[in-house]
Amino acid sequence: MSAEQDKQLARKGRHVSLVIAGTMMLWLGAQWIGGAMGLPVRFVFLFDLAALAALIYAGVNIFQIWRARQADKG
Repeated sequence: MSAEQDKQLARKGRHVSLVIAGTMMLWLGAQWIGGAMGLPVRFVFLFDLAALAALIYAGVNIFQIWRARQADKG
């Protein structure tokens, strides 16, 4: 693997870690605020779906990073 490809994968990995951490922070905050404000369950469920979408996005990117590293080995 070239140094440039390695930098790109590292950048992508940092991006994924920020997405995961940010998603969890926002999701926890939305759950807390939703409970404190007494929001209907359907709005809180929307926060859950948005967090799930972000985590699926992160999972797909993690899989792409893994595949790129596996392709380099073989």
